[in-house]
Amino acid sequence: MGVDDIFRAHGEAYRRDHVPTPGQLNVMHAIEACRTAALGGHLDVCPDCGHERPSYNSCRNRHCPKCQSLAQAEWIESRMDRVLPAPHFHLVFTLPHELNPIAMRNAAFVYDLLFAAASGALLQIAADPKHLGAQPGLTMVLHTWTRDLRLHPHVHAIVTGGGLVPGTGRWIPARPRFFLPVRVLGAMLRGKVLAGLKAAYDRGELDLGGTCAPLADAWAFKLLLDGLYGKKWVVYAKRPFGGPEQVVRYLGRYTHRTGISNQRLISMDDDGVHFHTRDGKIASLAPDEFIRRFLLHVLPKGYVKIRHFGILASGNVNTRLAAARRALHAPEPPKREPVDWEQRLLELTGLDPTQCPCCGGRLIRRPLARPCLVGAAPPVPATEDTS
Repeated sequence: MGVDDIFRAHGEAYRRDHVPTPGQLNVMHAIEACRTAALGGHLDVCPDCGHERPSYNSCRNRHCPKCQSLAQAEWIESRMDRVLPAPHFHLVFTLPHELNPIAMRNAAFVYDLLFAAASGALLQIAADPKHLGAQPGLTMVLHTWTRDLRLHPHVHAIVTGGGLVPGTGRWIPARPRFFLPVRVLGAMLRGKVLAGLKAAYDRGELDLGGTCAPLADAWAFKLLLDGLYGKKWVVYAKRPFGGPEQVVRYLGRYTHRTGISNQRLISMDDDGVHFHTRDGKIASLAPDEFIRRFLLHVLPKGYVKIRHFGILASGNVNTRLAAARRALHAPEPPKREPVDWEQRLLELTGLDPTQCPCCGGRLIRRPLARPCLVGAAPPVPATEDTS
C-alpha cells in the first residue's frame, strides 16, 4: 500500500469537502497518476521467449514517495565532489509551534527566513575568533513534518568541523566533539527570525487571513513576538560523523525525504490509515485527516529546499572550496561519467530493467500510447527543482 492508494481511494471525497490549493491539487493528481496508464509508458518485449511487460511512467513529483530513490542517488553523486575530508557536525534548527499558523499562510517567506536566520547565526558565530574564527561549509535541508505528519518546520544543517580563514588559505579545525555553543546559536536564531517577522509585519507583507486574523491587530502581534522573545529556542546538536562517507550516506537519507514513506504505511481500513511513527508506535488517522496532514508539507512551486552556504555556496566552489581542499591536502575529485537510469536502478536494487525475467534475454522497448481519458485529472506538472 502507498500514499497513491490512499489518494485514489479518498482523494475525490477530500477535494469535494475541502479546498486544496492549486499546488496541493497538482501533487494529489501527480501521485494518483504515478506509474499508471494515465502517464503513458512503454512495453518491454522479449524477442526470444515472447514475454511482455508494461512499464508506466513516473510522475517525478518531489512530494511523491515513489519517485525519490533515483533522484536521491543522482543528487548524492553530484555532491560527492564537494564533500571535504574533514569531520562534520549535524545541527537542527526548529521554529516554535506558535509560528505554525503564520508559516501555513506564508510558507515561502517563513521558510526563507528560517534558512537565512539559521545559516546567518552559524556563519556569524563561526567567524568569531572566540569560537572558530573561520568560515565553515554548510548544507541545509528543510523538513516540515513530525513522524505523525504534523507541521514542524525545521532545517537540518550538515556543517564542516572547521573552516577556512578568508584570504589566508588556512584551515582551522573545530574541536573534535564540539563545534559551536548551541545556546548562543538558539538565541541568535530567535533574534534573527523575530526581527524578520516584525519587519515583514511593519511592511504589510504577511498574509494574516484565516486562523491568523487575530494577529492583524498590532497589539496581538506584539504579544506573540514578546512571548517568543521570552522563550528558549533550542538548537539540537547531534554527535559528529565518523568521516566523509558517513556524511554522504546521511545526506542521502535526508535530502529527498517526503512527509511519509510508503514503507511506514501499514494498512487502510474502515477505521482509517495506520502507519508507524517512532519507537515502535503506530498512529491511526481518518483518511481525510491523513490527506490534510500530508498536504501541509507541499512546498510552493519551485521552492528550493536544499541550500548551501559558506565555503559550499555556489559562488565559492571555485575559490574558497578549492582553497579548503588544498589546505586539507585533499586529492582532486575524479571525473564521473554520466549514468543512465537503467544503470542507476541496477546499482540501487540489483535488478536489470533491460533483462527478460523469464529467459534472461535482452528486452526491446516499444512505446505505449498515453490514453485520452474523459474527465481525467489535469496534466502532471514538470519536475520541480529540489536543490
